[in-house]
Amino acid sequence: MRLAIVADTHLPRGKRRLPNECVQRLRAADLILHAGDLCTVDVLRTFEALGPPLAAVHGNVDAPDVRALLPATRVVEADGARIAMVHDAGPARGRLARMHRRFPDADAVVFGHSHIPLYERADDGFQIFNPGSPTDRRRQARHTMGIARVRARASIGFELVEL
Repeated sequence: MRLAIVADTHLPRGKRRLPNECVQRLRAADLILHAGDLCTVDVLRTFEALGPPLAAVHGNVDAPDVRALLPATRVVEADGARIAMVHDAGPARGRLARMHRRFPDADAVVFGHSHIPLYERADDGFQIFNPGSPTDRRRQARHTMGIARVRARASIGFELVEL
């Protein structure tokens, strides 16, 4: 199963839009994960219209109507793997262990908020992944998103994609 992972799209804002390469990868996925900060219901509907099912959580800058439609956290199942989602995973220090304690039954956690791509793996195989942002790179050199390949519960492979 192929997942396309984004966060912090912050749309609409000025002339900002999703890069074509990002849209192509989203459409080619079996499931899209969005870790918050879509901003408006129109943007949520745009993601839903791309084709693959969308699993999303709300972020700190999402409009009240988006927050009413999306949970703050959720756990999705993808080919037997349990992937928790949250927008803000808190401070960097101790994040991996903290997310493992918060979501003890998950195999991985996908999060956003910082716009800084991150991948960490614990000795027991638990993983956390932040895809950065495809539209608002802030202090990063490139816009980014993530791809994950899930092959049964034993195998979740995250990959950062520079756009």
